[in-house]
Amino acid sequence: MFRAEYGRAVAVLTRVLGDLDAAEDAVQDAFATALRRWLEDGLPPSPAGWIITTARNRAIDRRRREAVRADRQAEAALLHAPDEPETESPVDDDRLRLIFTCCHPALGVDAQVALTLRLLGGLGTAEIARAFVVPEATMGQRISRAKAKIRDARIPYRVPREADLPDRLVPVLAVVYLIFNEGHATPDGALAAEGVRLGRLLAALMPDEPEVLGLLALMLLTESRRPARWSGAGDLVLLADQDRSRWDRALIAEGQALVRRCLRRGRPGPYQLQAAINAVHSDADAASATDWRQIITLYDQLLAVAPSPVARLHRAVAVAEVAGPARALALVDELDLGRHHVYHVVRADLLRRLGRPAEAAGEYAAAAERTGSPAEAAFLRRREQECLAAFAGGGRG
Repeated sequence: MFRAEYGRAVAVLTRVLGDLDAAEDAVQDAFATALRRWLEDGLPPSPAGWIITTARNRAIDRRRREAVRADRQAEAALLHAPDEPETESPVDDDRLRLIFTCCHPALGVDAQVALTLRLLGGLGTAEIARAFVVPEATMGQRISRAKAKIRDARIPYRVPREADLPDRLVPVLAVVYLIFNEGHATPDGALAAEGVRLGRLLAALMPDEPEVLGLLALMLLTESRRPARWSGAGDLVLLADQDRSRWDRALIAEGQALVRRCLRRGRPGPYQLQAAINAVHSDADAASATDWRQIITLYDQLLAVAPSPVARLHRAVAVAEVAGPARALALVDELDLGRHHVYHVVRADLLRRLGRPAEAAGEYAAAAERTGSPAEAAFLRRREQECLAAFAGGGRG
């Protein structure tokens, strides 16, 4: 419930209170109260509405305790603020407003992403610090400074004017995708669903922006695999081992249609190309039928548009399927990505395929230590033990 509703509640309370810190404090108080009350009274008919109403009441109580005469008008506005609206239009959506507030150009890109993940995604400072590969204290200071800048600069809580939308788009798309990825790493997928929802809102708001459509397509095609990505016991299932009959064909059809719309625009961008790569995967009825050469070509285009070591790492995975794991390992070893768990996952798989299980076990262990997903860590630890058992049984390495 916290992961699913925290961002919505903070967004609504920010509109009501006009203060990010006050909104976050009130929502945290409401969830703490829910932990006690719901155990005794049971789940309310509308848990999200209960959280928002309780948070607003907590904010009123706090204002009363701290109030001076000048605060009475603000208190009265709180008392008469409407409850959570039953319907929302894309432009009026509080979460979309909060994203654009956090992604104001007055803030640095890292601060934009971190603050939005904190306020909208409900991620803890430690989780965000892990995603950015920085100390928790550094991330805490970054988030606090960003909040203070919004307050001191009186940055408005609104969706910008249509003419200003394109210039504000890059960090907004990055935030939505990070929210989606955080949810994609967990079996429940609440944040992934929120990422898709926000992507749909952006597409409704900016239907002519191909990168918006590309991001939505990428999320839909990735989310289509969720039914097969997790076992009934909550264990991770790799792409090559998934039962593709369980993939959501409606999401695949929608995602592929968006990719075709993007291709007709002729303005390729990073999200569009990543969506096209996922569309190739979704075309294959079995892992063995995947057109890996086309995927390599798409990664080459992606590297031309937005070069990054992470894209090179994923390209190496495709190279392994075309030219073999030895060639791919040579490409991976050129990259400086030792802090990222996916680097160690890829390297472990290549070493395992090359018959070097002891080295592979070490890489799986390094990956497990670096991932923020307990389910993924458990999977990697199992792979580590399998490699150690293979080595003890006479494997090389």
